[in-house]
Amino acid sequence: MFNSPLEGINRKIKQIRKTTYGYQNWINFIQRIQFKFKNQGTEKGFNSQPN
Repeated sequence: MFNSPLEGINRKIKQIRKTTYGYQNWINFIQRIQFKFKNQGTEKGFNSQPN
């Protein structure tokens, strides 16, 4: 087994933390991470919902 998928997730979370300059509200930070991973497929132009 490889740990590269987990490393990718950690890298994205660290990137969010750097670009937001730190959230003062922990809930907002968690919601931002969830939003990033829920919309991951749609960022590249892929439609995650079937037509």
